[in-house]
Amino acid sequence: MRIACLGGGPAGLYFSILAKKANPSWDITVFERNRPTDTFGWGIVFSDKTMDVFKTIDEETHAEITRSFRHWDDIDVFFRNRKITSGGHGFCGIARIRLLQILQQRAAGLGVKLVFQTEITDPDDYASKYDLVIASDGASSITRRKHEHVFKPNIQVRQNRFIWLGSRKKLDAFTFDFRETEWGWFNLHAYRFDEEWSTFIIETPEKNWKGAGLDRMEQEESIAFCSRLFAERLDGNKLISNASHLRGPAVWLKFNRILCERWFHNNIVLIGDAAHTAHFSIGSGTKLAMEDAIALARVLSTHAGKIEDGLQRYQEERELEALKLQSAARNRMEWFEQVERYVHLEPEQFTYSLLTGSQRLGHASLKLRDSSYVESVETWFARRSGATRPAPPMFTPITIRGITLKNRVVVSPMATYMANDGAPNDFHLVHLAARAMGGAAMVGTEMTCVSPDARITPGCPGMWNDVQEKAWKRIVDFVHTHTDAKIAFQLGHAGRKGSTRVGWDAIDQPLPSGNWPLLSASPLPYIEDVSQVPHEATRQEMCDIKADFVAATRRAAAAGFDWLEFHCAHGYLMSSFISPLTNLRKDEYGGSVTNRCRYPVEVFSAMRAVWPEDRPMSVRISATDWVPGGLSPEDAAQVARLFKQAGADVIDCSSGQVSKAEKPVYGRMYQVPFADKIRNEVGIPTIAVGNIFEGDHVNTIIAAGRADLCAIARPHLADPAWTLHEAAKLGFTDITWPKQYLSGKQQLERNLARAQLMLQV
Repeated sequence: MRIACLGGGPAGLYFSILAKKANPSWDITVFERNRPTDTFGWGIVFSDKTMDVFKTIDEETHAEITRSFRHWDDIDVFFRNRKITSGGHGFCGIARIRLLQILQQRAAGLGVKLVFQTEITDPDDYASKYDLVIASDGASSITRRKHEHVFKPNIQVRQNRFIWLGSRKKLDAFTFDFRETEWGWFNLHAYRFDEEWSTFIIETPEKNWKGAGLDRMEQEESIAFCSRLFAERLDGNKLISNASHLRGPAVWLKFNRILCERWFHNNIVLIGDAAHTAHFSIGSGTKLAMEDAIALARVLSTHAGKIEDGLQRYQEERELEALKLQSAARNRMEWFEQVERYVHLEPEQFTYSLLTGSQRLGHASLKLRDSSYVESVETWFARRSGATRPAPPMFTPITIRGITLKNRVVVSPMATYMANDGAPNDFHLVHLAARAMGGAAMVGTEMTCVSPDARITPGCPGMWNDVQEKAWKRIVDFVHTHTDAKIAFQLGHAGRKGSTRVGWDAIDQPLPSGNWPLLSASPLPYIEDVSQVPHEATRQEMCDIKADFVAATRRAAAAGFDWLEFHCAHGYLMSSFISPLTNLRKDEYGGSVTNRCRYPVEVFSAMRAVWPEDRPMSVRISATDWVPGGLSPEDAAQVARLFKQAGADVIDCSSGQVSKAEKPVYGRMYQVPFADKIRNEVGIPTIAVGNIFEGDHVNTIIAAGRADLCAIARPHLADPAWTLHEAAKLGFTDITWPKQYLSGKQQLERNLARAQLMLQV
């Protein structure tokens, strides 16, 4: 097979090495526009884990890289005159030019032809002469642009500006430094990559870059500015650019996040940055490119007779990994883009937030890397939380108004559809009591409705008569008598999503008979041509419903609930006022975010006025509709501000379920960024929800300051004692179990300790 690699960077060279090694008869040529000694970067970073992979793939290349790299374990973070160090990270740096030399020499030694100073203008010229064309021509890929209609790249030009420089300052750790200026914050990413040199990348939001006048400076002036700003890290050493081809402000770049829908076209295939990019803050762009090369060389060797089958297999293998790494890189990139969101945090939490910003590295991983660092974080966080001794962050207390929760886990309100005429029964007692005994700090009732016509289904509970109040009080009294958990009451109105069948029967489908009339902010059905069409709520109806909420709030207080949550999410009545997708009103309750929130805030304020002053109130919102033109996270922050001004203590950050047109992006902890944004921008405690299913998730979210509480739903459905069991898995034994179950606690802890010991044998 005759193969042309367009681009002599790490991706193209490594592919040529592996393909030629596996198939010596293949004729492989690498074409590169620059000279062999040209490079426009400084250092490249690989993790120890990545280096282990390289060793198994081509030991000769690995050995040469190992002889040339600079290894380090520590990360130093400088913030507000503090230096905090976390160890055990295991990375190595190597000069980009040295890596290219190693790959060039290895490729040439295997018989790969290397052709330099050759400008690629049309990839189709090569496609007509070679059996296969490897487009390894980087983020500015000419190949991708030529066939853009086929590859369909999604290219996002990101917000921050950065400049890539070098210095002879010999750093001993990967170094982050954050500097406040009169124009805003600038941050430094720096690391040593050989015996003499370190990479220095300075980054800042566009507004700060312009405010400082860097958009009007020549390259030398920009470098002088950065040298003054980070003089303490340089110790008198100079910053140097090797991008002499860039003039003026062009030396400051913007990162392009790229991911192609399709990675191959006929006999042309994209690898590395041509197909996808990963932000430099995660240090995995070159790793991702070289792993592409590994996968492509392998599948082509097994599909040599059917190139298209091999290319399809290559994309299938690599696309998921690229997406996962890009997701982590996006999280980390956005952390730096929004760094000013976090600068109010104390240095301990700021550093922890930075280290875990990708959401790939959590509390347990950090503890394996550097247990003393994590112990210092736990000690600091426990002291800050008022705990009497160090504990995992999820097991620290929190006090809001007059209520102290023993830990940071709450059981989400989850619909069970088991009420009789709105009254809870023995099922609700067992369901809620079991989870209250299971270690969570607080359990929440499912959405309880303020009138018969406010219910989602006939099986939904209510709080509009004495029978219901008495039934709820029975459950509250049990929780207070037999557990040390608190119990929250979630109050809502179904609006246009009411009068439907129970969830396990036919969720969101109208009742076959016995339907009741629906109302909403505007006369829009939830499911077109399926759901009932609600009528637009009149002013009198809005006043009546507000009175129903007030009456139910009084009953909840009388029943003894510790906490009240106002349900303004998921397309129910209050949510239908808040979302622009469902509120088309022309009166004072429609239009702007403030106007759309007017009615829900009026209802909340009336509830707050009759709810006991010493008991907290939270508001559950959908922080995004996941629909273009719907409520955005930026809108949600404004919604949170309005409720905060009205006296809300906590915002419970869910999302979606407002429109069937939604396209959520699911994943681990996928809704946590909404809680993070509202907590750290609005300045109000938040509850994080959504695919949080491990104690490690909770520890990381809480310690990083992304939320103050974590609501656990499905895991606590599957395991009523989920919180107790997570404590045992973490080796945290200083937790209260029901005294009747203490023998089970001891056996569980012994079994887990034995299993851990067996793993070490």
